[in-house]
Amino acid sequence: MLSFENDYLEGAHEKVLNRLVETNRVQAAGYGFDHFTEQAIQQIKNRINCPEATVRFLVGGTQTNQVVINSVLESYEGVISADTGHVAVHEGGAIEYSGHKVLAIPSSEGKITAKGVEDYLDTFNSDFKRDHMVFPGMVYISHPTEYGTLYTKPELESLSKVCQKHNLPLFMDGARLGYGLMSDQSDLTIEDVAKYCDIFYIGGTKIGALCGEAIVFTKQNEPKQFTTRIKHHGALLAKGRLTGIQFLELFNDDLYFKISRHAIEMANKMKAGFLEKGYQLYFDSPTNQQFFILSNEKISELEQKVKFAIWEKYDDQHRVVRFATSWATTEENVDQLLALI
Repeated sequence: MLSFENDYLEGAHEKVLNRLVETNRVQAAGYGFDHFTEQAIQQIKNRINCPEATVRFLVGGTQTNQVVINSVLESYEGVISADTGHVAVHEGGAIEYSGHKVLAIPSSEGKITAKGVEDYLDTFNSDFKRDHMVFPGMVYISHPTEYGTLYTKPELESLSKVCQKHNLPLFMDGARLGYGLMSDQSDLTIEDVAKYCDIFYIGGTKIGALCGEAIVFTKQNEPKQFTTRIKHHGALLAKGRLTGIQFLELFNDDLYFKISRHAIEMANKMKAGFLEKGYQLYFDSPTNQQFFILSNEKISELEQKVKFAIWEKYDDQHRVVRFATSWATTEENVDQLLALI
């Protein structure tokens, strides 16, 4: 059975596993105060060209989104997100569970615009009953988006300017950040992300790590008592070395970006094969998530031999499906899939 169900099917890149084994017997302090984590933090700060940044490590994406949003917002505030955004749709109400409403605004191909945010804020601020409403306290985006689409550098800069104007932090979910940055169509660098975002995270779970996300506060804006806040969420890892060592290896010799690029190359091959065989794209995603429109009959046939994600209904005879590549996808995997379709 082939699987393109998601981009975290495998364990971890062999170099990451080897580093964990090599350092296994080295004694190290807990809770992220170990020297491996210190080295990983410095590597990331150097790579993003942001020496004033604060870097913290958590285990998973939903955990990271919830902890960051809950720690940054006041009790009466919510977070602006695309109506298709991960925190709005695919996190099981984790943000609302922490006491904050997701303020969903219209999106196009998974993206929100500076104008859309500005219009929402203008409408809110002009409402005479705004004291009876949830105040917008930050803006959340993901790169790539839930549909694999990308923000351009001008779009990110415009969003940053609107957020600065209204004194709202701009938070980027980077669960798949490497796949976005290494896309053929990306004009963003990780240095740009650090420049325009107040907070972002570098996803490791989906890109070569067993688990782990690196949160980056870029403007000396880490919330007060952030370690305690992490603890409140049950998210403080005693063996902080686990995430530190993994990111230390991922940011050694740009491994993170090299394996991200591999996933893009496999996705491009997949897309070309589907198009050559006459299949229709739902979105022209330039990243590792590829969305196609398949007939219900074809879906039933493929499900016997391939795992993939079935998304929304397209019409009575068709559904939108997603095939995801990753750092571990082989060319043989893709060739076998293309033979089956």
